[in-house]
Amino acid sequence: AGAAGCDLGSAAECAGKHLDYAVRKGTPVSGKQQCRIKPFLPFNPSLPGAHPSGVALMNGSGPHDSLKGEKDARQNGHEEADPGEDGNDQEVIVIQDTGFTVKICAPGIEPFSLQVSPQEMVQEIHQVLMDREDTCHRTCFSLQLDGNVLDNFAELKTIEGLQEGSLLKVVEEPYTVREARIHVRHIRDLLKSLDPSDAFNGVDCNSLSFLSVFTEGDLGDSGKRKKKGTEMEQIDCTPPEHILPGSKERPLCALQPQNRDWKPLQCLKVLTMSGWNPPPGNRKMHGDLMYLYVITVEDRHVSITASTRGFYLNHCGALTLEQLLRFVVPTCQAWLGCRVNRHPFERIATPFQVYSWTAPQAEHAMDCVRAEDAYTSRLGYEEHIPGQTRDWNEELQTTRELPRKNLPERLLRERAIFKVHSDFTAAATRGAMAVIDGNVMAINPSEETKMQMFIWNNIFFSLGFDVRDHYKDFGGDVAAYVAPTNDLNGVRTYNAVDVEGLYTLGTVVVDYRGYRVTAQSIIPGILEREQEQSVIYGSIDFGKTVVSHAKYLELLEKTSRPLKIQKHKVLNDKNEEVELCSSVECKGIIGNDGRHYILDLLRTFPPDLNFLPVEGEDMPEECKKMGFPKQHRHKLCCLRQELVDAFVEHRYLLFMKLAALQLMQQKANKQESSVALENGASAENGAADSERTEPQDSKMDDGVTGLEQVKELAETIASDDGAVDPKSREVIRNACKAVGSISDTSFDIRFNPDIFSPGVRFPESSKEEVQDQKQLLKDAAAFLLSCQIPGLKIGISELITRSAKHIFKTYLQGVELSGLSAAISHFLNCFLSSFPNPIAHLPADELVSKKKNKKRKNRNLGNADNTAWASMTPQELWKNICSEQVTPARAWTHQTSILLKEYNFDNRHKPTFTEEDILNIFPVVKHVNPKASDAFHFFQSGQAKVQQGFLKEGCELINEALNLFNNVYGAMHVEICACLRLLARLNYIMGDYSEALSNQQKAVLMSERVLGIEHPNTIQEYMHLALYCFANSQLSTALNLLYRARYLMLLVFGEDHPEMALLDNNIGLVLHGVMEYDLSLRFLENALAISSKYHGCKSLKVALSHHLVARVYESKAEFRSALQHEKEGYTIYKNQLGEHHEKTKESSEYLKYLTQQAVALQRTMNEIYKNGSNANIMPLKFTAPSMASVLEQLNIINGILFIPLSQKDLENLKAEVQRRQQLQESMKSGEHTEPAPSLLHILVKRGFQAKRLISPQSLSETVLRTAIFVSLR
Repeated sequence: AGAAGCDLGSAAECAGKHLDYAVRKGTPVSGKQQCRIKPFLPFNPSLPGAHPSGVALMNGSGPHDSLKGEKDARQNGHEEADPGEDGNDQEVIVIQDTGFTVKICAPGIEPFSLQVSPQEMVQEIHQVLMDREDTCHRTCFSLQLDGNVLDNFAELKTIEGLQEGSLLKVVEEPYTVREARIHVRHIRDLLKSLDPSDAFNGVDCNSLSFLSVFTEGDLGDSGKRKKKGTEMEQIDCTPPEHILPGSKERPLCALQPQNRDWKPLQCLKVLTMSGWNPPPGNRKMHGDLMYLYVITVEDRHVSITASTRGFYLNHCGALTLEQLLRFVVPTCQAWLGCRVNRHPFERIATPFQVYSWTAPQAEHAMDCVRAEDAYTSRLGYEEHIPGQTRDWNEELQTTRELPRKNLPERLLRERAIFKVHSDFTAAATRGAMAVIDGNVMAINPSEETKMQMFIWNNIFFSLGFDVRDHYKDFGGDVAAYVAPTNDLNGVRTYNAVDVEGLYTLGTVVVDYRGYRVTAQSIIPGILEREQEQSVIYGSIDFGKTVVSHAKYLELLEKTSRPLKIQKHKVLNDKNEEVELCSSVECKGIIGNDGRHYILDLLRTFPPDLNFLPVEGEDMPEECKKMGFPKQHRHKLCCLRQELVDAFVEHRYLLFMKLAALQLMQQKANKQESSVALENGASAENGAADSERTEPQDSKMDDGVTGLEQVKELAETIASDDGAVDPKSREVIRNACKAVGSISDTSFDIRFNPDIFSPGVRFPESSKEEVQDQKQLLKDAAAFLLSCQIPGLKIGISELITRSAKHIFKTYLQGVELSGLSAAISHFLNCFLSSFPNPIAHLPADELVSKKKNKKRKNRNLGNADNTAWASMTPQELWKNICSEQVTPARAWTHQTSILLKEYNFDNRHKPTFTEEDILNIFPVVKHVNPKASDAFHFFQSGQAKVQQGFLKEGCELINEALNLFNNVYGAMHVEICACLRLLARLNYIMGDYSEALSNQQKAVLMSERVLGIEHPNTIQEYMHLALYCFANSQLSTALNLLYRARYLMLLVFGEDHPEMALLDNNIGLVLHGVMEYDLSLRFLENALAISSKYHGCKSLKVALSHHLVARVYESKAEFRSALQHEKEGYTIYKNQLGEHHEKTKESSEYLKYLTQQAVALQRTMNEIYKNGSNANIMPLKFTAPSMASVLEQLNIINGILFIPLSQKDLENLKAEVQRRQQLQESMKSGEHTEPAPSLLHILVKRGFQAKRLISPQSLSETVLRTAIFVSLR
């Protein structure tokens, strides 16, 4: 934005510095919000992810086979723009660029050391000091080096004389009115940092976290069993009654357990602006800036003056406001001590707002900052740029134009994109809510309410209604409601491809109070001309008039392969052929800034023919058997990008198999022919025999497999090498034709998005191509039904919830603002309550005014006065849900916040909900998620290394990815959470349990904050943390975490869910380890029942469950029950794996042991019955389970397998690894092309067998699902 006044050439030069300045200058002024742009994580050479000088990281693009999967993906058309292919040299330099330490000297405290990175800016050190406990009360200061004031927006590496050990002094600067306001806001945020009210209200990117309640603070030695004399101290293992298997109670209050630290000592009753503001002229000349009014908890009334020198009471010296409050209010000191005990991740703001659907009853307190935000600056302007609005489009596009040739440039660019986008999303959300609440004037106020459009804060807002019958042929208002999300998916996809010179609009879709609002940045000049004059590519009337443009075709062609969009021709209204590389709805507009914009990307992905009946078109048999195609409410149903990718992957595998089969048949024909000629037989007989020959061995010449030969052949043909024989070319051509490839020399699947689009016509010359595309779409529709949907489970609750949500949307549109809580509570009663006749309570004047206002055509959206919602009944609602075709409560109420209390849904005598139970209504916000590409490549490379068994190298790459993620996103982000989770897993596997605990604790806190306290990922994180706590001997903490996970699982999914089996197995094993056998059995037997239901009685998971139950019965000396369960497990192993499999043998040995124990017990009992007290009793072995054996079983059920190797195996493995390294070296030098085998391949080739059964769970790490971890001993 700083380069806006320059010409394009000079703008390119100064874009980097100015944009980064603008991004940082645009950081909100509150302390919490300033944490949203966290400083770079300093590069620490002592970290596991640090690399010694001279070690070059290839940034995920090297020749090692960690990216074999990526090469395959490119064969499938999954090619992504990689701007950094030429920048590896610079990247290596930056990665090796280590941080250094400086000394910070602040007034009143001892100097302390701070590690910094050369790429950091001085402003980021400011932010660190404002968040640090002993300096957080300072906001108005400068940093000085040798008496020179440092520029806040200068990079540290550019500051002359700044080096290792330099002393930076914190020097207080005079306050201005702006700085004084910033300081008051910052102190208010500090005072409220222990108060969760902002998180419950969904403001300032605050969100909830409850981990500390279950870990009793930071995870150190808490929860460990301590020795009491010679015995271990007993720990309380009793679970809450409501989480026990079979319990029907679902208490809601347990969702948000109250922490004793969350009721902090109240410092102040009131902190607000004084009525004496502004200072009179004579006081201004004495330095007075503004006056504050404070009421302490002791009811002491105090007036505070903010001056250029600080804050003071009359006759007192100038101090910071925080120091002054400590002087006035003694409890402030105790409050600050409580704040220090909070984990930083519990206080840092999240990049996007997370809303809570439940909240406790809280009193509304005075808050001057909140009041100021609500009624002054925030309604139309950004609070940190007073007097002007931000040019969102210029900021969004300029960040994308930043250079990206090397790693530091890309990091700066991606950080700027992410920051501007998160700011734009927050502003768009506020604006959309203001539009629906009636607080923004329409730009066309004379038109009907549904047709109105709005501009607020340089953002354009439109409503999800069919304006001027634009979607008449596609479903009217229903299609208009769906189109914005389809468009957003298109924007997200084109942004991911990131083609230079092609621009999309900043887009956010907000659902609020039943309305869908699309917020978009404004193309320069678009409001000054008609749409017909602006569009130079695409169609404004769904294909009747179509235009094209050479530059747009050039830009869009670069996206066609990664997006799998086929270049095609359509006919316009003059029957002229027009070439397109997108759907006809995609519009190209050149803005006044000269940029090429594309918009209306709602048909980026191909249509779903299962919900688009087309006359004269016959669907595949798989679809017709299931009753498809079906008529849908609109004609904009399209296939998700994930499905398109899965379909293309499926076709690629089919392509490879078909080509490999033909090649092997050719080879077999040659062999049969030669043998036949030698024996005097005819070649025809040989050919006939070869047709009956099945390729049992896929090995080809020189040990290269058929698939590898096909791949090599395809690459050779693609490179136009004339050395390929015609028969081989024919093989590739046949395989391409069979799978629907648009090329006959290589695999290339693309879709024509205009196929089956109403109103779009194709030229006669494209008839064959159109037929092929129609068949491809039909195949994709059949693939969805036959391959993808069967893999889904338990969709009933989701279907009911989505149906109710659709009805709720239209239901809310007719509700006046004053009746909102009554309407929502009435809908909830009809949906969830057992009360048969709920009655809506309306204000008396509302019914009276209904007739009076009936003739009013134009009114604010938020002030509709329709009361039809009050007549809804449960019978009518459920009838509508069926035609649309306590778990739904949570999924549905994410749009609202209800009072946190216990609700009785079974009471038939009174409604469940009242108006007072509805606390708030929140927006549902959909937006683009900018990615940190380099960090993601490091993460993928680390995953690949882990899958090959190179754990240390993988750990280093994941650590590097974590540093880069922090660099781009700040401290809180869902991808950082994934990094921490994988790091913890690797730490655990490599035996560093304490480090695993530390990383996983951060992952849980972050998942709660950025995803939600009851998100499925959060449940998974709790389970992982419980495992690491158990490994660290923190048994009570492990149980508390597992109990919390089970409670959340019950609340979110209910007990009848396949993942509940994994959770119950974990709980049962830990309880077994602490000798709570009866409790353990309740959970393990429930897990056995669930596994049997969802995986079948003959599943290996069921066999493992039987074994776990048998172990507990053995510990209880109930050998008959133990034998019964182990026999069931043995039978499954024998039938599934065979008698000679190691698992079968282990089960057989355990059966023999149990039989011996049962016989010994029976003999003892017989001896007692026979001889009474004179019986000669042999002692029986009743051994408690060891922690090591329990941990081993926990590892197995959580998908972690350690393979012990003998010395001979170890030597063989080392030799194989050396061979692998030599292969890699030769590949780098270009001497060898054979792919190096993975460690898993090595183990299989050597014939090693796992001693234990791997049981990967769907909630387990995706990357670790196929990995085998080797413990060398």
